Order: sequence, then C-alpha cells, then structure tokens
Amino acid sequence: MPTDTTALSRSARKKEAPPLDNYIGSKKPWLTGARRRNLTGWVFLLPASIMIFVVSFIPMIQAFFLSLQTGRGSRLDWADPLWYNFERMLSDEIFKLTMFNTFLYLIIQVPIMLILAMVLANLLNNPKLRFKAFWRTAIFLPVAVSLVSYSLVFRTLFATDGFVNDMLTGIGLLDGPVNWLGQADTARAVLILGLIWRWTGYNMVFYLAALQNVDYSSIEAARMDGANAWQVFWNVTVPQLKPMIVFTAILSTNGTLQLFDESWALTLGGPAYHTMSMSHYLYEVSFQKNPNFGYAAAISYVILILVAILALIQMKVGDKRD
Repeated sequence: MPTDTTALSRSARKKEAPPLDNYIGSKKPWLTGARRRNLTGWVFLLPASIMIFVVSFIPMIQAFFLSLQTGRGSRLDWADPLWYNFERMLSDEIFKLTMFNTFLYLIIQVPIMLILAMVLANLLNNPKLRFKAFWRTAIFLPVAVSLVSYSLVFRTLFATDGFVNDMLTGIGLLDGPVNWLGQADTARAVLILGLIWRWTGYNMVFYLAALQNVDYSSIEAARMDGANAWQVFWNVTVPQLKPMIVFTAILSTNGTLQLFDESWALTLGGPAYHTMSMSHYLYEVSFQKNPNFGYAAAISYVILILVAILALIQMKVGDKRD
C-alpha cells in the first residue's frame, strides 16, 4: 500500500523539532513558578521582619550603647572606662545576692515543676480517667488567675496569723506561728511554691499535646513484654517526649532568669533583698533610688547573655541527632 512519504516526514519534523522560540533568541522568563512562590513568601514575611527589627533589635543596640554610659536620670556621659558598669557588678553585693536568688529558683523550681507537669500530663492522658476535662481545667486554671489576686492570697495564707500557721500549729508540726515572709529561707520557699503552683499547669498542657503523638503501639508492646507502669513511662513515653522536654526546659529557664512578677508582688524582694530577682533589681536600679539607666542596661545584657548561654547548652544536650 503506497504511503505519502512527504506527509510522514512533515509530521516527524513537527514532533522532533524544538520550539521556534529557542531559535529566535527569546529568553526563559525570569519569574518562574518557584521564584514566584519564594518571592511571595518573602513579601508576607517582610512586614513582620521589619516590625521585629524595629521593636526588638534596634532597642537592643540602643541598650548596649546605654550600658556604656553612666549618670543619673537623663544626664548620661560615656563611662571611663567604657566597661565600668560591667566592672561595677563584680563589686555590687546586692546584684550578687539577686543572681544567687535567681539561680536558686532556677535550680529548685524548674526541675520540680517540669517533673510534676510531666507526671500530671501522663495521668490525665489515661483514656480510662473520668472527668478529664475538669481535672485538666483545674490544674491549668492558676495560669489564668490574676497575679495580684494570687499574690494576695499567698500573702494571706502565709501571714503570721494565716491559715498555714493555724493548720501546722493545730496538727502539732509547729510550736508557734512562723513569720514565713519575714525570713530569708522561708520567704524563698513561699516564692518557689507560688511559682510551682502557677506554672505547672502551663507546662502540663505542652506535655499533654506531645502525648497525643506518642506511638501507642510501642506502649502496648512494652506492656506485653512485662514492663510495669513506671518502666513504660520512663523507658517508652519519656524518650518520645524529649523534644517537648527540651522546649519546656528552655521556656522555663528563660522565664525564671527574667523573673519579676512574683518577686515584686509576692515578697517585694524582701526581706533585705533575699528574695529579689535580677530583673526586679534591674527595675529598682532603673526607676527607683536615684535611677541609673546605664547600669540597668548593663544588668539587662548580663541577663540576656545568661539566657542565651543556658538555652544553647540545653539545645546541645537535648539534640542527639547524628
């Protein structure tokens, strides 16, 4: 059967020939789909980035220059030497005491709070537990309570004629009333107790959210192998919560190093600065007792450096990826 070779050759050339635009010299469009999506993302990020730079980074730079100045109120001059404010902290006994107080809260309160939050989250994640919504709300509720309200309640409870003294005296644990907020050690204990009461539920919510992603089949396999409840919790559940543990540890560490509210509202830093935090002392230096903004800015940079160092250490310890 005869074929039209001319028609076949024309159809083959049409299929094999590249687009004519390549020969004419037209260029590939610059704004491709990938570039367009990338540019769109940057356009959406730009307003927030500018806002963060203006609100956060510019004040940080200004605070650094302020930390190199001395003077009272607005009458500031460059320090001689420039690092005078940082050198002054080495001989400031009150600053050393507030740093000791802050790290004492960090070492005692943060581990207790995180362990308690993890245990509570594990208990409240039990599918057989009744009234779970009620218990979760009750434990989280202190976060929503006004700082002024709860500080007044704690000061009333631990007053010399308060409920705690009456109860402990009534059951025979105390011979007489204790001035809880008037002694250094007991005042620190009350402040730590207030921090644990207020922030445990906050961290518990993070662990509850993380527990929803725990592989339940691994828990069932551990139980079938004969592991008890503690072994399942410690060897199966906790390793899978490791990213959230690191996250809450960093948040709690940063919050404790910047602690101000409880120190101010609960104990007013007393007695004699023995419960005052570094941030509370920064506020006092800034706005009370002959304000010295340069020295306060230097204290703020020390707090920033401590926060950054501890956060970096926690991230390095918590990150075990190869």
